This record gives sequence, structure tokens and C-alpha cells, in this order.
Amino acid sequence: MTQTTSPTLAALSTATAAEALAFLTDTPAEELVAAIRATADAELSRLVAREEIRIPAVRGVLGRLHEYADPAALAVIAGRVRIDLARDDARLGNHLLVIEGGTVDVETDVPARTPADLVLATTVVGFIRLVSGEGNAALDYLAGRLDVRGDCALALAVGGLFTIPGSESRALDPSALAPADVARALTGVPVAHVREVMASGFRPIVLAEVFSRIPDHLDERKAARVDLAIGFQLSGGPVDAGGPERHTVRVTRGTCTVRPSEEGERRDATLLCDGADFLRLVTGHLNPVTGVLRGQLKVRGEKAKALQLLSVMRIPSPARPAS
Repeated sequence: MTQTTSPTLAALSTATAAEALAFLTDTPAEELVAAIRATADAELSRLVAREEIRIPAVRGVLGRLHEYADPAALAVIAGRVRIDLARDDARLGNHLLVIEGGTVDVETDVPARTPADLVLATTVVGFIRLVSGEGNAALDYLAGRLDVRGDCALALAVGGLFTIPGSESRALDPSALAPADVARALTGVPVAHVREVMASGFRPIVLAEVFSRIPDHLDERKAARVDLAIGFQLSGGPVDAGGPERHTVRVTRGTCTVRPSEEGERRDATLLCDGADFLRLVTGHLNPVTGVLRGQLKVRGEKAKALQLLSVMRIPSPARPAS
């Protein structure tokens, strides 16, 4: 197969297994990532559906993980990560990454029950996107594109390990969860899955990011004459979490602050809900009035004040109407 200075994955559409492995192994990492990023999911799925491509693609990427890893991040990560790959309902193999001492050792085609600190289950396309710096581990988990079992902190560390070849920066920070991105990720996702995620070890990361970004979504014009304090009490966390999270959002004449709630502080109202419903609320997937009527959102204190807070926030608009 002839390799050009600007390779494209279209070259794989007629390649043999040996040619595909050579292409994926020998193409400079920066050029290979550029080719992957220029290829739509549908086309990437079609390519990896070929028997001649699928296994070389997995082994080619696994064999080059050290080229995509940020050495500084790699130096502080340790653990055993099993990656379970699938296409549709067909299992495509289990692979083990042993990360220790600044190195990544890869064992391919390990038994399905090989012990690991973390298990990531995804499609071949999802795996390729993740290690090429396009996939975000936390967003993929929220969207149901990635199944995470085990050490969630390790999952975030691994998700943030990969760099864009040719640059000095990490491709994505998997703990950076902008509400607009979360809103898109949750579109069409079953509520049961959102509840599962918000009962996992990812919950504190998600909530910390969302609460920290609330002031950025204040509509200063609408809030210019508003003075209120609304508490949030969120249930549905892990059984060992030590009770519901409590935060207070204060809006004072066009400014907004968010802090953990303190005993005895003044609040106009407190909104009580499950953490999953809170996430759906602040990303536009749950209408506040509907949530109150259905009992998903309960208000202790002045309901009008609670609704006023939501009215002065620029809540992201998901790809489908809120319900």
C-alpha cells in the first residue's frame, strides 16, 4: 500500500490485514490522529467492520499507546485497566493495560475475568476516539457510550492521559464538564442510566463541575434586581457517601455565588431532589414546573423564589425538548 504525506483512512477500505497493520503501525502518530479525526463515525464503523481491519486496528492502537500518553500524567498513574471491546453484540476481545512507573505494558486477548482495578467497556470506534483525544471518558459514560466498573478516579486519570500527538497539551480533560456538553451527552439517554451514573464514584466529580459553573450561566440582566438564596439538597448518592449533598446558590443584584450549605444560614427556599434529576434540570432535560408537579423536585420554603432562580439562569438547550 502506498502511503502519502497526508494519509487518510480510506486507504484501509481495500487493505489486507498485513497492509492495515503496517499502515496503523508505521504512519506517524500525528498524521494518524489527523486521519482519524477527519473520518466520520459511520465511516470508521464501516472500516472496523472489516475482518481485515478490526484486529489490526485494535492491536495497532494498543501497541502505540505510549506515543499518545502524556509522560507527566503517566508518571503519577498506577493500576491495571482492562478494556473490553465490542461491536454490536459481538465481543472483540479483552485487553489489559498495566500502568506503573511511567510505562504502559499491554497484554492483548486476555481472559474475560482477568483481575483489574478498572474495567472500561466500549466499542472499537469509541476506544479509537478515546485514545486519539476526541473522546471524553466522563461524557462518554454519561451518554452510555462507555461502561465503567471499578476505580472511577483511575478512569478519569486514564481518560486524561492522552495527548494530541505533535502538541504539548492533553487532548481533553475528562473532568471538565461544561453544562452544554453534558446537555448534548444526555440527549436520548434513559433516565435509569443517568441515575446509575449519579450513584457511582463519578457523582462528586460531576456535581463539583456543575456547581462550580452555575455562576457562569447567570443572566446578569435578568438578575440585576434579584436577591435570593436557594439551597439544593441532593439525594441518590452511593450508600457510603454520608448523606445528601447540600449547596446554596445566592444571587445578589446580578452576581452569583455557590457554596456548601451551612447550618442556620438564611435561605428563601430549598430544592430537594435526586442527583440525577438535578443534573437533568440544569442541562435542560427536566422542566422545573413539570418536575415539581411530578414530585421529582420538592421545594421547602418559597416555591416562587426557587422558580425565580431558574428563570434568571441560562440553562442549556438540549437537542430535544425538556420533559
